[in-house]
Amino acid sequence: MKRLLCIISAMNTGGAETFLMKLYRKLDRANFQMDFCVNAPEKGFYDEEIASMGGRIYCIPCKSSDLSGFRRQLTNVVRENRYDYVLRITASGAGLMDLKLAKKAGASVCVARSSNSGSDGGLKSFLAHRIGRLLYSRYIDVRIAPSDLAAIYTFGRRAYQRGEVRILHNALDPAVYHYDPTARARIRDAFDIPQDAFVVGHIGRFSQQKNHTFLLEAFASVHRMHPEAILMLVGDGELRPEVTRQVERLHLSDCVRFCGVRSDVPALLSAMDVFAFPSFYEGMPNTIIEAQATGLPCVLADTITKEADITGLLTYLPLGDAARWASEIAGKCTCVRRDTSEELKAAGYDINEVCKEFVQMIFGEDA
Repeated sequence: MKRLLCIISAMNTGGAETFLMKLYRKLDRANFQMDFCVNAPEKGFYDEEIASMGGRIYCIPCKSSDLSGFRRQLTNVVRENRYDYVLRITASGAGLMDLKLAKKAGASVCVARSSNSGSDGGLKSFLAHRIGRLLYSRYIDVRIAPSDLAAIYTFGRRAYQRGEVRILHNALDPAVYHYDPTARARIRDAFDIPQDAFVVGHIGRFSQQKNHTFLLEAFASVHRMHPEAILMLVGDGELRPEVTRQVERLHLSDCVRFCGVRSDVPALLSAMDVFAFPSFYEGMPNTIIEAQATGLPCVLADTITKEADITGLLTYLPLGDAARWASEIAGKCTCVRRDTSEELKAAGYDINEVCKEFVQMIFGEDA
């Protein structure tokens, strides 16, 4: 059996982690296995499922707080368990240092998968990214990205133009992701949402990147146009208290639902009428692909790659004009859902086919 060690901060519900789990579930685990090296001491959202499928989870120190411990323990994990295949999920060139450690510890195939197309870490983070990309790119055997923008940001324009980066779509299982009117009614009942309400939805970590502040400004205008409108916020994160306070300041407490971290994403998407996504940057957002799979119209920032528009259900807008966003969102209230499964499959977003590509990219053989 061939085992792939995936280095990632934690196995929670972020886009990169969720995509890894979609692949993992489809993997032929009689021949291939995925293990995970994390640095979050608390239990991850997917940890139990990983263990149930035979995966191992190693917890090592965080690089930012204990660099020497991180180096030592990552080296030991790779060397002592004889990992030939190592995958690093990162948007920053600084994260590529881990592949240098893995290579020196004996890994023969080191893979870097870009997870984003930007950073909100400021000048220091940007410099670390550029320097890391320069110093550690030689330790990468396979470069993977979910979009052209993510490929260029993480690996550089020259590497992208030379064809050194392979695009692997953030695919999904069409048997799971589709519009379900029964689930729509159930979710609305669970969150005390009237069946005839106009529901605006958002799924994402409560972080600066996701731009909840602007989303709430836009929704406040939507609510003035449609007093029955409800906003569903799915996820959690460090900025949730701040978002909660903004909801209270805008007098929206009665019409905003904080849904928390959940695994029933297709049902949640079915309960929504329009998806709003004003992120400052993204690699290739899983949630936008998932929303399209349920036939849900989306209004999103023009900072996000146009590659995400597979079905014609996306409307791109510049950030800054909340009133314009509100008008566009409100205009979706009469949209009728449609089946988009064939469009997604034709565009290469079927997880069954993408898993085969993944196995070939990493292990060099058919799934």
